[in-house]
Formats: sequence, structure tokens, C-alpha cells
Amino acid sequence: MRVPIEEIKFDERGLVPTIVQDANTRQVLTLAYMNAESLKRTMETNETWFWSRSRSSLWHKGETSGHTQRVVDILVDCDNDSLTILVKPNGPACHTGEQSCFHNALQGAGSMREQIAEEKPDLGAVLNDLYALIESRKRDRPEGSYTVYLFEQGLDKILKKVGEESSETIIAAKNEDPEVLAREASDLLYHLLVLLIERGLTLEHISDELVSRGKKREAQ
Repeated sequence: MRVPIEEIKFDERGLVPTIVQDANTRQVLTLAYMNAESLKRTMETNETWFWSRSRSSLWHKGETSGHTQRVVDILVDCDNDSLTILVKPNGPACHTGEQSCFHNALQGAGSMREQIAEEKPDLGAVLNDLYALIESRKRDRPEGSYTVYLFEQGLDKILKKVGEESSETIIAAKNEDPEVLAREASDLLYHLLVLLIERGLTLEHISDELVSRGKKREAQ
């Protein structure tokens, strides 16, 4: 769904909060604000323009540093009162030279990160997340994405890669390094998911088939 610019809800100051993300990695680069004029200029030039609250003026990202941001897409949240802009950055987003403005960690939050790291998701959750990511690559087509390249090349290319990864998994299984086997098996699973999405199959299709087979075995 494409939202008309007239339906964007600016606040009482005429501003809308805007998250800027790298279109390829989806890393959050910065949080800025736009008014109607900066949004219009962003759409006209395909580069980000914002409203500086400290200077009370428009500013073109990269106008002094050269670190411009080429716009890939502009997304509107469900309430039409905030934006996410997907960009291809030409250099760091932060004035400190860091790639992202969000490069500092909150003191005392490390324990939460460690706790989450210890709670390893099961394979089903990982596959669901990966399937959703691959599906979004097919839908959004960000430039420079290997996944998008596979979809653009078509079924024959995807089948070739599945065959290649299957062979490499077999070769890895003949050796005695479990880490190599894990990497090759992961590559095979990734390309298999690409194939499923290309052919319109969901993980639910596979799950239903496996459950059905399990019931048949129990009945035998």
C-alpha cells in the first residue's frame, strides 16, 4: 500500500520523526526529523533532507561532509505519523565518523544482551526468520543483495545453486570437520529456502508434510 504524502501526520511543530536505515543491511543509521518541505525535497532529489531543530533550518545530509544518502524507498508506519527511509549511504551517517549514530551502548544493559544471547532460538524459529528475510528481499528488491540477484536470475540459477550446495554438503560430510559441514549445510538450507519462495511454498507446507509422514509411520 502506498500512502499519499497528504496523509502524513506532522506534529504540532510540523515535524515527523524519521528513522534512516541502510537498505542492504537494515542497520539503523540515524533518527532525524522532517517537515513537509524536506520530505518534498527528499522525494525530488532522491537524497535525504531533514529539518534541523537546533538551527531551525533545512539541511541536506552530506552537504558539508559529502556523506550523502541515496534514497531507495520511504516507508510509512501504520499511524502515518513516522517514517523509515531506506538508503544507500555514501559514507558514515554519524558526524563522529561512525557508520551509525547508534554506536554507544547504555550502561548496565549488557546483562540483558548476554541473557538474550544465552537463550538460543530453536531451528524452527531461525528458519522462520530467515524465510521472512528472504521473502522481504524478493518483495523489496534492495540493490546489491545476493538474494535479489538469485531471484532476478530465475529458477534455473536457483536450482543450480541448490545442486552446487548439495554437492558441497556431501563433500563436507566425507571429511571430519563438523564446523565445515555446519557451514555447508547452512548454505544448502538458505538456497533451499530461496527455491521454496520462488516456487510459492511456505514452511507450513513442509511442516504439514513432515507431520503427515510422521502420522503415517505411527500407523504402520
